Amino acid sequence: MPEKMLAAVLHSPGDIRVEEVAKPEPGPGEALVRVDACGVCGSDIARMLSAGAHRMPIICGHEFAGRVVEAGREVRGFSEGDLVAVPPLIPCFACAECQRGRFSLCLDYDYFGSRRDGAYAEYVTVPARNLFPVPEQVPAAAAAMLDPASIALHAIWRTRLGVGHRVAVLGAGPIGLFAVQWARLAGASDVLAVDLNERKLAQASEAGATHTTTSGEEARDLAGDGYDVVIESAGTPVTADMAAALCARHGEAVFIGIPHAPVEFAKGTFNDFLRREVSLHGAWNSFSAPFPGDEWRASAAAFASGALRWKFMITHEPGLDALPQLMKQLGERSIFSSKVLFRPGERP
Repeated sequence: MPEKMLAAVLHSPGDIRVEEVAKPEPGPGEALVRVDACGVCGSDIARMLSAGAHRMPIICGHEFAGRVVEAGREVRGFSEGDLVAVPPLIPCFACAECQRGRFSLCLDYDYFGSRRDGAYAEYVTVPARNLFPVPEQVPAAAAAMLDPASIALHAIWRTRLGVGHRVAVLGAGPIGLFAVQWARLAGASDVLAVDLNERKLAQASEAGATHTTTSGEEARDLAGDGYDVVIESAGTPVTADMAAALCARHGEAVFIGIPHAPVEFAKGTFNDFLRREVSLHGAWNSFSAPFPGDEWRASAAAFASGALRWKFMITHEPGLDALPQLMKQLGERSIFSSKVLFRPGERP
């Protein structure tokens, strides 16, 4: 009989079952990783409750870290017990974008949790190139947050953010909270955080925001002549328009959030965008060369040194048994949450 493991399996949107499935076996060039922590991304909520995945049934979850328990043939440099984080994108390394080192733009990629089984499970097999060694000072919970930290940094690096700049961050979820911290570390003198939830704004203040507001009108008042850099991480039509409207002359807005409705700019916003010669940037994933990128290496170093803080974001650390109900509550927004980390090793 093949060995079994516990996993949260998405059979169809809204049909999530925690059940025993076959424990995967590493092939050549792969390692078997015992999942220590797997975070919830906003994309997981939509995928599991409404949008579905590229194939189903599937095990979702892509923000994860764990311990190597077995290395297949052709895996070098990793030993049993090593703590690793796992970049969720698996590039082809062959397409034109990969050849340029722009792995976030890979044309033929695989992805944990949406295209292949992810980490809402006790074990997962990982290609050797996706094993990211974690510094000794970084615990597994922080390692599982390297992806959102790196996404925020990747977005900021799309801009010219520098010392003395004024920055606005729209959306105070985990990516926004990391963006606030990265902006301050880069020398921003003034960081506004905008969110509808006062508790999230309290976390933004803890992250280093100098001003917070729930009001778009107040954000515009605080903007004055505008912000040098605006980071949009909420992914709503309202905040997309606000991001462009808050920019200063020759300011920049970078968009991380994924909206689920059409995005339109108001006439006034578009006029200001033109007349102020504002630059709008898209930011996708968190990767560069050499894979997984300096975003990941800088985030790991910042976690290790304590420059980047993460503990204050964690609001839930349940076992997999809680996943179906908790995912539903996250979708309904019936509970307050910031970073949710599932702990697959916690059995009911």
